[in-house]
Amino acid sequence: MHKSRRFALAAVLGGAAAATSFGAFAQRGHGGRHHGPMDPAQFEQHLERRLKHLYVEIDATEEQKQRLDPIIKETVRELAPLRRNLHAARGEALELLSQDRVDAAALEALRARQMQLTDEASRKVTRALVDASEVLNPQQRRKLAAHFAQPRRWRHA
Repeated sequence: MHKSRRFALAAVLGGAAAATSFGAFAQRGHGGRHHGPMDPAQFEQHLERRLKHLYVEIDATEEQKQRLDPIIKETVRELAPLRRNLHAARGEALELLSQDRVDAAALEALRARQMQLTDEASRKVTRALVDASEVLNPQQRRKLAAHFAQPRRWRHA
C-alpha cells in the first residue's frame, strides 16, 4: 500500500477510534457535563455525531458511509475494552511504584501485558485500515490527511 494512502487511512481510523473510544470512556467534566463514562446510548450518539462530521469533511457518498460505518464502529468498539485495560494497567503500575520495595518482576510482567494489548490494538486498527482503503478514493484520503493533520481538530468534530 502506498505510504500516503496508509497515512490517510491511519488518520481516519486512528482519529475516529481515538476520538470515540478513548474520549467516550474518559472522564468528562467540562461544559456542565456529568463526570464518568458515557452510557451506551450517549456513546452511540457521540460516535454518530463524529462520523457525520467526518463524512461531510470527506464528501463521502451514501454508499461509502454504509461501507465505512461498520468498519469504523466495529473497530471503535473493539478498542474500547483494550483502552480500559491499558488504563487499569496504569493504575496497577502506579500502585507497584508506590510500594516500599519495587517488585521489578511484577513491573516487567505488567509491561509485557501492556505491550500485548498495544499489539492487539495495532492489529485491529491495521485490519480496519486495509478494509477502509478499499472504500475511499485518493481525493478523499487527501482530505482526511489534511483534516487530521491539524492538531487536535478531530477532538472537536
